[in-house]
Amino acid sequence: MPDIRPSRRAVLRLTAAGAVAATSLTAVPAYADEIDYTARKTFDDWDRLFQQGGPGQPDQPNDNTNRDGRSGMLAWSQSYVLLGLVRMYEKYRDTHYLDRLIDNIDQVLSVRDSERGVQDYRGLSLPAWRADHPYTTGYATLADGNGQPLLDLREALSYAEDTTITVTAGTRPDTFTVQLVNTFNNRTVTHTDLCLDPASPDYAVSRIYAAAPGPLQLTALDRRAVPRAGDVPRLGSYPMHCEPVIFAVHTGMITYPIASFARIVLSSPTLRRRYLRKAIEYLTACREAVAVHDWEYRDGGYLIWPKTQPLAYDGCEQPLNQSVGLGQTLVELALATGDREYRQKVAAMGRMLTGQFTVDAGDAYLWHYWPTGGRIYDGFVKTGDPETDVSIFTPSGGPARQFEDISHGAIDVEFAVRAFRARLAFTGHDMARIARTFTQNVMATDADGLPVIHTTVGGATLGGPSVAAQAPRWMQANQFDPQVHARCLALYNRYQPTPERDGQQAIGFGWLLANVAYLNWAR
Repeated sequence: MPDIRPSRRAVLRLTAAGAVAATSLTAVPAYADEIDYTARKTFDDWDRLFQQGGPGQPDQPNDNTNRDGRSGMLAWSQSYVLLGLVRMYEKYRDTHYLDRLIDNIDQVLSVRDSERGVQDYRGLSLPAWRADHPYTTGYATLADGNGQPLLDLREALSYAEDTTITVTAGTRPDTFTVQLVNTFNNRTVTHTDLCLDPASPDYAVSRIYAAAPGPLQLTALDRRAVPRAGDVPRLGSYPMHCEPVIFAVHTGMITYPIASFARIVLSSPTLRRRYLRKAIEYLTACREAVAVHDWEYRDGGYLIWPKTQPLAYDGCEQPLNQSVGLGQTLVELALATGDREYRQKVAAMGRMLTGQFTVDAGDAYLWHYWPTGGRIYDGFVKTGDPETDVSIFTPSGGPARQFEDISHGAIDVEFAVRAFRARLAFTGHDMARIARTFTQNVMATDADGLPVIHTTVGGATLGGPSVAAQAPRWMQANQFDPQVHARCLALYNRYQPTPERDGQQAIGFGWLLANVAYLNWAR
């Protein structure tokens, strides 16, 4: 999460990496009484501002010309708008919020890959939403003078499309040098005097593999069906392009509030008379979207990135929040349909997540970003052969044992509480410990007695205003300790996050709408 200096007003933009927002917030105590974050009017005013910037999905264009539109913003902005509308309906029982949901959901569903006629990296056009740069691995194909592909260079470091490749002549006629410069990460890699002779110690594939993962997590693939003596790529510059992937966590974040709409309508005879057709349409859309990820699901209640999927850690378990991010939708589908498969998957995910929890001295839960006992948490090494390596794109990696951060952790908490309330997983004791994680480990006070927040569930490192702005996303835990709401409100009253406008376009502050909705919802 970026560390942005406080300013008088908030400037809210989701990072392209997708999970959290970089936020400028004021920290002037005198400003603390200007906004009532528990007022319906605050949400409604800001929702109108969001609508002026495009209520559906201004950041998901119908082509690939707008890079901001390719960065998963449906999942990390629009999904929060939808969730905020769900919570506002639950609080006030005003069908205005359901009508607003329909306005947005229809636009969100209209930009599914299957509706737009676009494909993922496998060539499949599916009823979900793909993303590429900056999440997925980058490819550049070095070709000969006739345009025949010779060698793929593959970069697993994020922001791969900010890499430029320059090929120059080597010191021998059959060799070449490649230099890769990533301007976003400010990293450069150079391999000199490579060749395309598989028997040579300078064979490009072997030398790059030996140096992997390296600063750019670079690997190479020989594209030739029949190697020819003296093959050398055309000299000059090559761009890097990212392949599109449909992420389970994106699907989960987007469909969770959509499935909630269906569940709310189908459980109410009054609402069914008005919204039944939409509820059935949305339920079908959610079931189809969730099914896209069946091949990633494992019986232990977690998801993997299948090997050869163009992601940095293909072949490895997905982070906890990414597995249970889809689990949020599964809870709603289980409630709306009674489908045994959904119920079983939620129960399995609940057992998986409970197994990741440890209890600290304060009887609160701790857990990590990556699943303990998994390949990334424990680390993995090269076997010497890409065919038997864990990951194609990152031959060795980890260990990575950081505690879960509070933004991604909010997804874990959302899933856990919803599964508990659906009586599909977890216990009341689990819920009390999750609430204590927030009140004891996440929240704190500074030397002046003012509320502050830590960056992870393990405490220790203090976060700035941008971290504090994420706190109400833990509001599901308020049922088990009302201090969750009180402390989140204290943070908001201290830092006063507000949406701003950039010309006529409301910039990405969907998560702020969800947080204000939660401050209303749990009041």
